[in-house]
Amino acid sequence: MIDYERARRNMVECQIRTNDVTDARILDAMTLVAREVFVPVTARALAYLDKHLPVGDGTPRRHLIEPNVLARLIQAAEIGPDDVVLDVGCATGYSSAIIARLAGSVVGLESDLALATEARRLLSEVANVAVVSGPLEAGYAKEGPYDVILLEGAVEHIPSKLIEQMKVGSRIVAVLGEGRA
Repeated sequence: MIDYERARRNMVECQIRTNDVTDARILDAMTLVAREVFVPVTARALAYLDKHLPVGDGTPRRHLIEPNVLARLIQAAEIGPDDVVLDVGCATGYSSAIIARLAGSVVGLESDLALATEARRLLSEVANVAVVSGPLEAGYAKEGPYDVILLEGAVEHIPSKLIEQMKVGSRIVAVLGEGRA
């Protein structure tokens, strides 16, 4: 039987903290939010490895990004307690659950309807999170403008529709890459 609480603490202490994530609020949030709940039952034993995990059956296949990458993106975003955050590509909602512990409110955007439905179910008791579905590159202007926009997964460029939904002085964080690299 896996001790998920211990695995979660080990993830934070051995993977997150040792990779220059120093914001105690992020470390606390990642210690408290059960990542295993947000992955398929068949992948729960892998929940605390520092790797992306496939979720859903849609095309393209969606993933939860590596915990270390997520923590570093959130730290770079410098999320404050009054910030309104758009979490683009929230999948099953793990990232939105982490961000909700740091921000005033979170909009989790997911293009896969089944994953958005699952994220809504898993986050139903988190008062400051709303999960919506739609094209990721279009963002969700209805709840904007945003203080922070976090893009999960690598992108070659930031879509202009997302830039239009930012407040003056806001932050957008993403992993930028070229091609399939």
